[in-house]
Amino acid sequence: MSAPAWRDPWAYVLALGYALVATLLLWPLANVAYQATTGGGEVSIWSDPSLGVALRHSLVVSALGALGATALGLPLALLCARIKIPASGLLTALATLCLLSPPFVGAYAWILLLGQQGVLRLLLADLGLPAPSIYGAFGIVIVFSTQYFPLVFLLTRGALEAQDPALEEAARSLGATGWRRLVRVTLPLVLPSLSGGMLLAFVMALANFGTPMVLGRNYRVLPTLAYDLFTSEVAQTQPDAAAGVCLLMILIASLALGLQKYVSGRRSVVSSSLRRTPPRALPGWRGRLAAFAAWGIVLGALTPLLTVVAFSFRNTNGPVFTPGVGLGSYRAVLHGVSRAIGNSLVYSLLAAIAIAFLGALLGAAIERRRGLASKVLDGLLLLPYLVPGLVLGIGFVLGFQSAPRWFMGSGAVLVFVYLIRRLPYAVRANTAILAQLDVQVEEAAKSLGASPIRAFFRATLPLMTPGVIAGAVLGWVTAIGELSATIVLYEGGTVTMPVQIYHQVMDGALGPAGALSTLLLGATGAALLLVERVRAERV
Repeated sequence: MSAPAWRDPWAYVLALGYALVATLLLWPLANVAYQATTGGGEVSIWSDPSLGVALRHSLVVSALGALGATALGLPLALLCARIKIPASGLLTALATLCLLSPPFVGAYAWILLLGQQGVLRLLLADLGLPAPSIYGAFGIVIVFSTQYFPLVFLLTRGALEAQDPALEEAARSLGATGWRRLVRVTLPLVLPSLSGGMLLAFVMALANFGTPMVLGRNYRVLPTLAYDLFTSEVAQTQPDAAAGVCLLMILIASLALGLQKYVSGRRSVVSSSLRRTPPRALPGWRGRLAAFAAWGIVLGALTPLLTVVAFSFRNTNGPVFTPGVGLGSYRAVLHGVSRAIGNSLVYSLLAAIAIAFLGALLGAAIERRRGLASKVLDGLLLLPYLVPGLVLGIGFVLGFQSAPRWFMGSGAVLVFVYLIRRLPYAVRANTAILAQLDVQVEEAAKSLGASPIRAFFRATLPLMTPGVIAGAVLGWVTAIGELSATIVLYEGGTVTMPVQIYHQVMDGALGPAGALSTLLLGATGAALLLVERVRAERV
């Protein structure tokens, strides 16, 4: 006989989860919707032609960015899943670094390459070749493509590795060529994962604020329009208009999710075979060509980030790089903006600790206490995937504008925003691990007199270590590079590294911006190495 609900500790954990979601997610979003639909301004954003222009621009660059990410990620997934590529583990880690690096750092990197005095532009000019302008739609699409291709790569490669090789063998025995097998057999089987990667790339590009703000100039998209409207002091109706743009972004992301589910659900293929398609070694020049292509994609996407690191050691004179190398930019950063570094480390670390703790508890509650309440909470935790950071930041301002200063006027608000935005990653990681663990270990501990919570912490939690660490590290990495939500919530004393980099790039202080960006990239790389080391030790 099951214990009464009031004696079930997991019921209280679920209640805590609902309280967090209601307070930190639903309440801000409800205020955005209310402000957008009932704002009393004389001029409606829905009739403003600038909204149509920004909407068209957002759809164009987001769709092209997703297609570009697919053009890079799909071939890389096919190469790594079917052919033995040297140092494939390192290749995967470097591709992941492209994904987890702050988006605006990539935009800044392309300025160093193809800006007015970019090194690549000057090189092409010396050769008598024209160089495209990195500003506007072209530059935004390039950054989106090289930033988000790992989403397509990682999801599609996993689906390819899980395929039953008998299907391709049957097609080969019927005389199908390699290209025909790819189009008629392989790609339809991985369509759910492929479309999922494209959807994520599209949604993340749609929500990206930093890249269009740095490279867009007059090419305005929905996030930059919302930011300009919200921070404008020209008219009283601007918060209403900004909320309307935010609501439109959420609707587009929701429609994209529905389209992906429709496309992937039209054909459902399930393999019951335990056989998997192992990568094979290609002899001679074909193997070398495959390795060159795979590494070429990843190193090509990494080149802008490596350029940032290299230029961070260049001497500068104001906004101009001068001959010679040194640590002047790093000294300027450590002496001038040390508060931003400290704030970023403290806020992201506090958020990561909370993410690890709450992610483990909520993941266990959802998995161990299955029912309507847990299913609804699990569904609500999908919302942060769809809500752009800028939208949530504006929602916090609208929803908590009367909150005490210790909350809205301090770093506490940033910690809570990072927590609710990244909590779903930890919950998903922990539920995936718990689904594979035998509940009998926990039941044995309870039979010896341990309470359910004590049994969980003593028997189950140690087995969840990889998921807990992965969720915490991923939360920390994404929180320390968060710009879109922070840009509308920070105050002078709570400035963070991403905000500082953004202002430095916009002000032309490219040397210090490169030094701060390098520190961010170093933190991201170190976090990835930690996750990989934990994973290797648990295998």
